[in-house]
Amino acid sequence: MTGLELPLATLALLVAASFFAGWVDSVVGGGGLIQLPSLLIGLPADTPVPTIAGTNKLPSSLGTAAAALTYLRRVPITYLHLVPLIAGAASGSALGAQLTHLLDRRAFNPLVLAAIVGVGWYTWRRPQLGMAAEDAHAGWAAGLRLLGIGLLVGAWDGFIGPGTGSFFLILLVAVMGLEFLQATALAKVANLTTNVAALFVFGFSGNILWGLGLAMGAANVCGGCSARAPRSSTATASCAGSSWW
Repeated sequence: MTGLELPLATLALLVAASFFAGWVDSVVGGGGLIQLPSLLIGLPADTPVPTIAGTNKLPSSLGTAAAALTYLRRVPITYLHLVPLIAGAASGSALGAQLTHLLDRRAFNPLVLAAIVGVGWYTWRRPQLGMAAEDAHAGWAAGLRLLGIGLLVGAWDGFIGPGTGSFFLILLVAVMGLEFLQATALAKVANLTTNVAALFVFGFSGNILWGLGLAMGAANVCGGCSARAPRSSTATASCAGSSWW
């Protein structure tokens, strides 16, 4: 599916919702709790689940790419951690995206609602994890754990989505013992990987509304930039948002 006729008011509201989602991501995180439900409400009732999920992945990928690039410039990461994590993330997300083709819209809506409630509750009550480094795992044990984290969270992101970045962060801190900033940087790159992997699956199957997705993506990135603009004169170069979703 490459195009869809939408009322101008609906299109404007979806773009505005994506802008707000980018702003929320940049301030507190949780923009995915806004963007995906907006698509569920704004797109016609007969829109296939893969088309909703695929279109949602386009603005998510753009917003997460900005965040990942910013963290990679500022936070040193261990590439021996990154490789197995993104390998698992890409594989899991591609599998999850394929599974959406088996899901009926009537089943997808309550799943998204449950995810929104659960992730929203966590976002409100989330603990301050990883403020200090613990004993991190190393060697083959670390690689297998990271591969497993990538597969598990990646499958979730390809299939449903909300909470992906937070799940990566929790597991990288709780399972791997990483400190907060390094875990956050790895989570950003892993989240970008899951978004892009799912985007390829949905794109090849023709389940992305490209015009709508690109418009929402531009709005999402601008929303993240606008939230950071008052903080420094270099915000344009560094705006990224949290893009956990």
